Amino acid sequence: MGQSTGQPMIEADGLCKYYGDFTAIKDVNFKIYQGEVVAFLGPNGAGKSTTMKLLTGYLAPSDGVARIAGHDMAHDRLAGAKRLGYLPENGPLYADMTPRTLLEFFADARGLTGAYRRERIDAVIHLCDLGQVIGKAIGKLSKGYRQRVGMAQALLHEPDVLILDEPTAGLDPNQIREVRETIIRLGKSKTILLSTHILQEVEAMASRALFICEGRLRFDGKPSELTKDGKSLDDHFHTFTAAPAPA
Repeated sequence: MGQSTGQPMIEADGLCKYYGDFTAIKDVNFKIYQGEVVAFLGPNGAGKSTTMKLLTGYLAPSDGVARIAGHDMAHDRLAGAKRLGYLPENGPLYADMTPRTLLEFFADARGLTGAYRRERIDAVIHLCDLGQVIGKAIGKLSKGYRQRVGMAQALLHEPDVLILDEPTAGLDPNQIREVRETIIRLGKSKTILLSTHILQEVEAMASRALFICEGRLRFDGKPSELTKDGKSLDDHFHTFTAAPAPA
């Protein structure tokens, strides 16, 4: 269930989002502490992306509070954004740019200057292993490399917190392994929340799992807690998605 001391780096406090009569998420509560890698599980349309957009400040909650490193993302988003790296499912990549020119663009947008700007661009190129494609147009790269470029821009300003929406969606097995290894490396120094509906991702990368279905949080705990009864993660996924949402 995460660490019991220290400031939570990612916090959902009674988060709700309504669109007219439709409830996207309701009363979602969790805290993620420094150094945790947490998988956010659920079927398509369960509320994962909505929750992540609330946490990053891209959406305003109908009720409740989303915090990054203690900053209320509805009212103090700029301060929170300095601590946050966000990779949406279809990241902000420009096909005609190269990875280097894209990173230079985002470095300028984030106000990085001088030697620090150069150091950070070189650091994320190395960390995400982009050297072989650094001068190629992003539109000509494989999806695996495009994901790495997206990861590099999210890491450019040395954020403490990473929120990754479906980081391995649509990748082949080799690309999945590469992205997974990158996330595991990053998890040694960052707080990471990654959404997925691929159950193998949970066991491979996460120390904790959150499961959401029909906009309600159904489970918050270690992956091993789900399998100690002898059932697989697939079995529990089916159980959670088949059961009616709590009132």
